[in-house]
Amino acid sequence: MRDEVLVYSDARPVISLSTPTNVTLDLTLYGILGVRWQIEGLTWDPVECGTKKISLPREKVWIPDVVINEFMDENRAPETYYVYVTNNGQVLDGRPFHVISSCRLDIYTFPFDFQNCTYTFNSYKHSRDDVQLFFLLPVEQIFKNSLDAITTKGEWELIDMRAEKPVQLYLDGGWDNLIVYIVLRRRATLYVVNLLIPSSFLLSLDLFSFLLPPQSVDRASFKMTLILGYTVFLLLMNDLLPVTGNNLPLINVFFSLCMALMVASLLETILITNVLYGSSDLPPLPNWLRILVLKYLARLACMKKPCDRHLEAANRPESPFYKNPMTDNAMTNIPKKELVSANPVKVWEQCLDEMKKMSQDLLAIRHQVEEHLNNDDKTDDWKMFGQVIDRVLFIMYSLFIVVSLSTIMVLWLYSYSLDKRS
Repeated sequence: MRDEVLVYSDARPVISLSTPTNVTLDLTLYGILGVRWQIEGLTWDPVECGTKKISLPREKVWIPDVVINEFMDENRAPETYYVYVTNNGQVLDGRPFHVISSCRLDIYTFPFDFQNCTYTFNSYKHSRDDVQLFFLLPVEQIFKNSLDAITTKGEWELIDMRAEKPVQLYLDGGWDNLIVYIVLRRRATLYVVNLLIPSSFLLSLDLFSFLLPPQSVDRASFKMTLILGYTVFLLLMNDLLPVTGNNLPLINVFFSLCMALMVASLLETILITNVLYGSSDLPPLPNWLRILVLKYLARLACMKKPCDRHLEAANRPESPFYKNPMTDNAMTNIPKKELVSANPVKVWEQCLDEMKKMSQDLLAIRHQVEEHLNNDDKTDDWKMFGQVIDRVLFIMYSLFIVVSLSTIMVLWLYSYSLDKRS
């Protein structure tokens, strides 16, 4: 005589409806590996039947409606058509899940960011009076199994897994929940090599371009080419930057700062080149500006006027233009032998005529020289003004780069340490 067991797949498998069905979950990082629950009254003797576990079609057995609240797309994993039932009435469903879920991203420290993704498991149809959820293994063992199961890590590294079952008081039933927290860390090597290092190189190249002569047009052309190349670089690497998040990443601030510094450097070069090339058409340098720039700022920038350097060189004893006061009068000595045989009156008349002619010539030369020197002094002042301003702006540019990049690095390290501790 054979006993037949009739199983209803549409009814919850309990003898009394007041008895809840306990469902245990076993999971790794990307999905549910196993779901277990108990069918009351379904038991057999494994010795008499010859097996401890059998497989049954899914449509013949009641399946709990456990879902992930953060699930964003349909499950694209292969279908399984059977579940396993043990001799004590325990059912094991090994259906895989390919989970595409929503995760609240904090990309402020990108690419040195940590992400904490939450997965909430519950039943959407049965209250906690009917279905209660439990973990099959401790969360430490789940984390260890997940590390062993991950074969393709990609750009993310699994750091930690935490889980909890919220203790809530429900007056009218409610739903039982299991919450899993998955902590991930982004592998930053790809972004450092492809984004940060090339940007730093281009910014350093723009800084060293100040060593080019400011009066040369090659300097402006070089900076324009550098800005064009950096723009193309950002367009090509735009796919590597995050497009979703709750705040602005620091790396975007870094790129914007680099571009702004390059543009400011080009504008400074245009200004200085205009001053140097148009110095002959400009009015004389105002006295207050001459004192402020050519005296104080030039001293601060360790620069001297060209005329001052020439005077210092001419006053050196080894200089060919150095005049010894002891020997200067030797040029004015007139040979006395030539004056002995000549009439003194005629000699002095001839000398007087020659001196008058020389006086007129010297006066004309003096006017020309004074006019030329005035123009040269005005041009030299404006050129010196441009060189001093160029040197001062270069120093300010360098200091601003050091301070701004140091500030970004400090913010990066501080936020990274906070994320790591949390």
